[in-house]
Amino acid sequence: MTGTVKTKTDKGYGFISREGEAKDLFFHSTDLSGVTFDELQVGATVEFDVVDGEKGPSAKNVKPAA
Repeated sequence: MTGTVKTKTDKGYGFISREGEAKDLFFHSTDLSGVTFDELQVGATVEFDVVDGEKGPSAKNVKPAA
């Protein structure tokens, strides 16, 4: 699945927006693959897997889109 990094915080997490979806997906810096949290820019297109977390859906294996 692909989306766009919408926001990042100083606390090591952020949110990804998906086209056609009203709710953004949470991601944590530990969920990144092949990129560091500092390298990941707001507005970047990313690929990820959607998993059901304890607080609802979240993004895992987040990496820059090819």
